[in-house]
Amino acid sequence: MGDKTTINTLVEGGSASAGPPLGPELGPLPADVGEVVSAINEETKDFEGMEVPVDVEVDEETGDFEIEVGKPPMAALIKDELGIDSGSGEPNVNKVADMSFEQTCKVARMKESDLLAMDLRGAVKEVIGSAQSMGITIDGEDAYEVQQQIDEGKFDDRLEAEEGI
Repeated sequence: MGDKTTINTLVEGGSASAGPPLGPELGPLPADVGEVVSAINEETKDFEGMEVPVDVEVDEETGDFEIEVGKPPMAALIKDELGIDSGSGEPNVNKVADMSFEQTCKVARMKESDLLAMDLRGAVKEVIGSAQSMGITIDGEDAYEVQQQIDEGKFDDRLEAEEGI
């Protein structure tokens, strides 16, 4: 086993290519660029259209490589789920979209491994916090109010139903 070189980059999900930024960094290494690109595209296909952080570790002697795919930022997942281009510049004044509680749970499950939350309840509250700062309501209600309702137990049955999925 030789020394390893790690390449950290952002690629569009499912659309990595041998061009910049990946190709020039892989070129001097013994790894097969085509294989690396194919592996990245396979690993990131679920994030099509989103920028995804990718780390490629290449053994400088053998050319063996490992790929680690991160998750897009929370805001990108929310925007993709809602089909919007951006959040509000004034989130407390201008609301740009409404997200269903089920969509909130879906985003929480997608981002789950990157969150500090210990359970779906906490993960959903983190997603709602991001939605609040983007000017997005939850089921037509202010995101902050929904967070308080979760704390009061008003969403317990819906959270239990989502955990059962």
